[in-house]
Amino acid sequence: METQTDIEIAQKTVLNHIKNIASRLGIDEDDLEMYGKYKAKLPLSLIDEEAIKRNNLVLVTALTPTPAGEGKTTVSIGLVEGLNKIEKQATVVLREPSLGPVFGIKGGAAGGGYSQVVPMEDINLHFTGDFNAVEKANNLLSALIDNNLQSSVGNLNIDARTVLWKRVIDMNDRALRDITIGLGGTANGIPRQDGFNITPASEVMAILCMTTNFEDLKKRLGGIFIGFTFDKKPIFARDLNAENAMAILLKDAIKPNLVQTLEKNPAIIHGGPFANIAQGTNTIIATKMGLSLSNYVVTEAGFGADLGAEKFLNIKCVAANLNPKCVVLVATIRALRHHGGANTEEYNTPNLDFVTKGFVNLEKHIENIRKFNIEPVVAINSFVSDTDAEVNLVIKKCAELGVKAVVSEGWKNGGEGTKNLAKAVVDVVENKATQFKPLYNWKSPMQEKIETIAHEIYGADGVDFDKKAQLNLKRIERLGFNDFAVCMAKTQKSFSDVASLIGRPKGFRVTVREIEIAAGAQFVIPILGKMMRMPGLPPVPASTNMKIDKNGIISGLS
Repeated sequence: METQTDIEIAQKTVLNHIKNIASRLGIDEDDLEMYGKYKAKLPLSLIDEEAIKRNNLVLVTALTPTPAGEGKTTVSIGLVEGLNKIEKQATVVLREPSLGPVFGIKGGAAGGGYSQVVPMEDINLHFTGDFNAVEKANNLLSALIDNNLQSSVGNLNIDARTVLWKRVIDMNDRALRDITIGLGGTANGIPRQDGFNITPASEVMAILCMTTNFEDLKKRLGGIFIGFTFDKKPIFARDLNAENAMAILLKDAIKPNLVQTLEKNPAIIHGGPFANIAQGTNTIIATKMGLSLSNYVVTEAGFGADLGAEKFLNIKCVAANLNPKCVVLVATIRALRHHGGANTEEYNTPNLDFVTKGFVNLEKHIENIRKFNIEPVVAINSFVSDTDAEVNLVIKKCAELGVKAVVSEGWKNGGEGTKNLAKAVVDVVENKATQFKPLYNWKSPMQEKIETIAHEIYGADGVDFDKKAQLNLKRIERLGFNDFAVCMAKTQKSFSDVASLIGRPKGFRVTVREIEIAAGAQFVIPILGKMMRMPGLPPVPASTNMKIDKNGIISGLS
């Protein structure tokens, strides 16, 4: 039988009206702001802090991934289907996809196979316009900065050479990384160097994901650090009176989006920062919304646990006072082969030796999760190339570490394929859950916090700070930002800052090239290696295989 594509499976699903999905969460139809029949925004008034304390938060993360990813979103959705199958009221809370990966190489972020959120095309494309609102708010600030540079009214004396704020667009467009603006005469502004980031890398996106209410949103937007005046005075977005106008553009984007899974379970999707250059988790508001309405909330953090999970725990959970009860570590046999030395052509070729050698990567992630006083469960995301011998080896080696490893077949069988995983998670939540503890105190010295992450999570012997990073540390201290969290920007391909160091590298040091400031989000971003905030398209972009017919039916989207 021919295998159906993700989009074919999604398109054959008969969706429930969103009011019926809402009713499962106890939400009245009058509280919904509907976007058609299958999408709706939820008002912030539904957030219940007391319910949040009672209910259970589960994080899904992964071992260090291969370029195609190991299926965290698919496992997250599948786990919610499985939890509901065993009669646990559960909602999945996810990030929104970026158009860059959708049209590039990685694809969308609506899950896969029979563990998807729908309507899949809408979610992967413009959805409810949140990304567009973030982009416009970001670029409004850019326009206000350039307008002030040449204005004689209210001029702030900004030194254009120090402006750190960039424009954004939600597309992989490498030609926009470094540009010159303001050419063509005085009517077109002050010529200066500028550039574009991709929208998920915008500090506005980070702020949207860190904010707790509308007043907090305005305060954080006003706190965006722009640069300096000619007399070295720091300039913030509030100095341009930008925060209210930016917040106006985000007045709907701040509300979480309700959709459904293939099995008609609730799904909340909101916000979308990348995990290698931002915090990589959905909004605090969305997670709190889920916990206000469901006994179990399953959420996901981007890339490997050394990136998304570390930031979810040290930044988001601390800021929002969240207490995750269990962490699911997604592993695949192909990724273990990769970390054991397999080349790309060998990823799907059974090899017990590669899996044995590659297990050290998963072992380090298990150790790391336990450093937060949380017990992990390993989900072996099933692929057709897996062999019983390889799978049993992983289960055995995890058991030797006192960790339950369970095969997850959500892609193939939906909730029926994840019931065992759901039972393992419930066992941890009900019998082994402890009080989460962060890895560092936000009030510790900035350099110490960076070194703690590098040593404890990456396994580095030490951290080297380039001259620019040393100057940045002094700037952070001078501006009074030492109490901010740390959001490391690092390759997702290795524990180290060198992508080729697979497995569990030892005897290495990491280098901090520079440290950016996201004052509105209240974290700093140490940049390890050459991290790009504007990706490029691959030689053959995914967009080349997409089609839309005369009836508007899309194919080739994944």
